[in-house]
Amino acid sequence: MTTFQEELLTIGRKTIHTEAEALAVMEQSLGEEFLRAVDIILNCRGKLIVTGMGKSGHIACKIAATLASTGTPSFFLHPAEAFHGDLGMISKEDVVLALSFSGETDEILKIVPFVHENGNKLIAITGKAQSSLARNADVHLDIMVREEACILKLAPTSSTTAQLAMGDALATTLMHARKFTAMDFARLHPGGSLGRRLLMTVGHVMRKEELPVVAADCSATDMIHRISKGGLGLIVIVENDRIEGIVTDGDVRRAMEKYRADFFNIRAMDIATRNPKTITADQKLIAAEKRMTENKINSLLVTSSDGRLEGVIQLYDIKL
Repeated sequence: MTTFQEELLTIGRKTIHTEAEALAVMEQSLGEEFLRAVDIILNCRGKLIVTGMGKSGHIACKIAATLASTGTPSFFLHPAEAFHGDLGMISKEDVVLALSFSGETDEILKIVPFVHENGNKLIAITGKAQSSLARNADVHLDIMVREEACILKLAPTSSTTAQLAMGDALATTLMHARKFTAMDFARLHPGGSLGRRLLMTVGHVMRKEELPVVAADCSATDMIHRISKGGLGLIVIVENDRIEGIVTDGDVRRAMEKYRADFFNIRAMDIATRNPKTITADQKLIAAEKRMTENKINSLLVTSSDGRLEGVIQLYDIKL
């Protein structure tokens, strides 16, 4: 590593260290004002309007998105656009959360009179407890930082990290207060992996056409052929509509090693796993995933209430 590379690493590490120190100070300062802010938001009958300008505006967008996805109806309002007509987006039941590290951002201060006149509660996140915005807010959340992590001590770095952390603290605390569950999260994220696993059932994704079903006396040659053709890495042994067992490609490989020259004399039931793990089509995907993980298997047979084979679901189908 060159001297210049070591210098770059030092700067990167110092940046992270400076921001971590700022968060540590903020952690210890969290108190009654934070609880008041949480209470105001919990009792809000409208939406939480999050606003900020410049870099604070970018952080405000993220905070609004996090809150909205974790059970607190919220959206971002650009303060400049608000002053030119978008104030109509704020109803009397809403609460306003304003971000400005200096607390003197002109575009934010211009909309404060309207917020007061409209009867909205105002929560301010600033780094200056005596700033205009802090003094005119119902609640002030202090994110004072000793210094920016920027090498020039100018660009918003520690301060925007503190803003983001405060927003996350509000979101997670509100989640706890609302008893927001993983299922609630899934309902708001139906397109995500978690939402898919929590909301969709086995029946939605199981393979049910052209299932690789064989008889108990299926020969070794036919086993290999059906496993290859089926594309599931297994065959299901069914006799008189009753599932007798399952044979996987792994079972076949182990049998070939064990029986060697006599392998082609065996039948399916000779190497089958009897009483294979099953699940019903109405179960959630997350239940199927849990069962497969606990049993260290990649497939489950999907059965009806009377034990008839309806399909096959594999871990791959859930992970898609």
